[in-house]
Amino acid sequence: MMNAQISFLDGTYNLIHIPLDLYSTFLQPIIQVLLPQGTGDPSLTVDVEDPSAGPRHAFLNISITPVECSVVCHSDWTESIFQPYLDRLPPDVSKRITIPNENYLVLSVLNLGIGAGSHMIELTSPLALAGIPILFITTYYSDFILVPERKKNAVVQALLARNFVRVEEDSAYVSPTVMSHSRGHSQSSDPPSTPPPSSVDELQKRTFDLLKKRHVVPYICDGLSIVQCSGRDVSELMDEYNSTRRPSSGRTGNGHRASWLDTMDTKLYTSLVAALAGQPRFLSITLATEDSPSLLLDKSLLPVFGDTVRGDTEGNLVPIFLDLANLPLEATGIVSGVAGKLVSEMGMVELGVSGELLYLSTVRAGAVILSNEQSIKALEVLRPLLGTCKV
Repeated sequence: MMNAQISFLDGTYNLIHIPLDLYSTFLQPIIQVLLPQGTGDPSLTVDVEDPSAGPRHAFLNISITPVECSVVCHSDWTESIFQPYLDRLPPDVSKRITIPNENYLVLSVLNLGIGAGSHMIELTSPLALAGIPILFITTYYSDFILVPERKKNAVVQALLARNFVRVEEDSAYVSPTVMSHSRGHSQSSDPPSTPPPSSVDELQKRTFDLLKKRHVVPYICDGLSIVQCSGRDVSELMDEYNSTRRPSSGRTGNGHRASWLDTMDTKLYTSLVAALAGQPRFLSITLATEDSPSLLLDKSLLPVFGDTVRGDTEGNLVPIFLDLANLPLEATGIVSGVAGKLVSEMGMVELGVSGELLYLSTVRAGAVILSNEQSIKALEVLRPLLGTCKV
């Protein structure tokens, strides 16, 4: 049964593509965005009456993969941090950085029912059938869907057509029902140039035809094993903060006024900076207001993080990469088409392993993330459809 709550997060967001050979050049603004409190903005301090509402990202994703470095950040940070940095670079360097003019909205998905792979398909298929391009990011606690800001009305109509119920005015939508696999009667004020498919089967066929036409070949990287984990729960940090805070003073035990450092896990962020400084082979960090930090990281980085992360650190997940550089961002159906084909062809629902399928969208790529055993089966499904895989 599909039982999920979808909420629009505040603000608009930008996608930033950084080629891997320019990663070190952009390390400083990347870390500055990760730690925006270091910008000197006096408004970014902890509210002493409610320190838990202190300076946090509504949403931020920084991903370094074998394909690219990808950043999704609030539009304000693009303007205040990345754009000035770009403006100082030589034109032949800055032109290689891609920041699409399109602003994006972020939808937070709280899944209350079926496994991750199944609900990914149930959520993304209606959007693809309505001609809405998306990016999808699986995290430890929630999933996030990025959609063009201009498509907000089409997204709302697609959700309502699938029996989602609007709550809390226009910010959240809830569906307790199973979604149909037929196309809903959603309306868009900005229709796609090509009519969207009329069924999930047609959607999958179009997706793989497009991927093959653009020579997208799925591949894995030798020796790369990743884990999904989380930072410490915010409540733990608040307990530590309150134990050192002077009653009613808004000051810590040493008499200094509380700052953002008092309500964040300094060990985790120190570990993140250390990992980022070494240009990791694979690291994806997602920060969101309602969740603890969520990470997908190269298993070899675990010693850097020590006891700052929680989760199945003994796991062995394998990402299958799809380099989508030859596809426009407006391409639709990639997430739902690929995930849907794998779940159905591999019998993941029947085997009870659909929850093992994770997905990470970056600006120019996608990564299907599965257990080692399931990744081998997935390649066996994808190879005849898309071509020989690099292993």
